[in-house]
Amino acid sequence: MFHVELVDEQWDVVGAVARVFGERASLAEAYYASLASDGVVRGLIGPREVPRLWVRHVLNCAVVGELVGANESVVDVGSGAGLPGIPLAIARPDVRVTLVEPLLRRSVYLQEFVDSVGLSNVSVVRGRAEQEGVVKEVGGADVVTSRAVAPLERLVRWSLPLVRVGGRMLALKGSSAAEEISRDRASLGRLGAGKLEVVECGVGVLPVPTIVVSAERVPHHRHRSQRH
Repeated sequence: MFHVELVDEQWDVVGAVARVFGERASLAEAYYASLASDGVVRGLIGPREVPRLWVRHVLNCAVVGELVGANESVVDVGSGAGLPGIPLAIARPDVRVTLVEPLLRRSVYLQEFVDSVGLSNVSVVRGRAEQEGVVKEVGGADVVTSRAVAPLERLVRWSLPLVRVGGRMLALKGSSAAEEISRDRASLGRLGAGKLEVVECGVGVLPVPTIVVSAERVPHHRHRSQRH
């Protein structure tokens, strides 16, 4: 049975799920059910998050697909319970998603879920984004995503080495996103992050849009003169 959250009586959860996931809505429901059961038991999701899984987690992550081009490759760093990578992969079957997660219990859960539902456009890599082996294995991606992993400057240090030049880092952030950009713009530029902007996803779909910091990886030599 489809579970409807009592988030806002004016918000149509069922309609939003259908709009975002289309013919793959059943996969999204399976992921929701897994998070609400296995995810809680295995300590990946707090019990208090269960009543708001759709709006704050599954749909909140899936709408980032608005910023990903057709057939692009995505690396999701610090994937945890699979957020945002799994909802994104369900919503966008044309996109190839690699989930990078260092903790064994989390990476095991991710692989078990992917295998159980036959999510063929997802692979799981256990490791940290900054590890040389991980960079070699998954580097050169069109897009690198992250969610609530670390402050923006640290995210750039982890994410940009995995992105091809001209590719993008998409960091799901809260209301302080613009402040982080203003505070760290100079250092982010020295790290090779250009075209920094705050983007809202899911406008008209979610009761509160998802806030994303987008940064393009630019050729590093453009920023060398700023170091001194």
